Amino acid sequence: MSLTNVTHIARSDGDPRIQRKGPSSLTGADRLARTLGWISIGLGVIELVAPGRLARTLGLEGKEGLIRAYGARELASAVPTLSMDKQVGLALRIGGDVLDLGTLAPALHPDNPKRDNAAIATAIVVGITLLDLVAYAGVKAAHRREPGSGRDYSDRSGLPRGPQASRGLARNDFKTPPAYQAEGMVAPALP
Repeated sequence: MSLTNVTHIARSDGDPRIQRKGPSSLTGADRLARTLGWISIGLGVIELVAPGRLARTLGLEGKEGLIRAYGARELASAVPTLSMDKQVGLALRIGGDVLDLGTLAPALHPDNPKRDNAAIATAIVVGITLLDLVAYAGVKAAHRREPGSGRDYSDRSGLPRGPQASRGLARNDFKTPPAYQAEGMVAPALP
């Protein structure tokens, strides 16, 4: 059962039914940003719940508090990334990626017995950073608002059967409810 059919359950009698759905206004960059926002939520929860295990896995013992703070930062950047302010959220994510790379750099030292894990984590962060940059550029380009280059909605009427089929319908079908009908001397003066 599609979401369109499910929404009809909540409609009152007389409410218009959805006749057809149009294409989504989400661009590929919007979808990528949404995915990155959910990744932020997942990573943020992991960093908040298990900072000790993550620190031991990467050879960053003693940095549990920092990892927990990074988890809060991930969750904070996820909110705007999943909202209408995708550019802000993605910019926060890019800044966070730079912090993550700076934190992982000491773990790549040859003396770290978990150096291989840290190298894998660094490669993942570099890949995510590239995705963040691509999403940021795409969202910025798709939602740019320059004077004179706005979207053209002149071919849309907002009326499913067109303006000609809708003209006069309200006037012809409208019946004044009894509670709103005027009484006494005012009534003859109303149209």
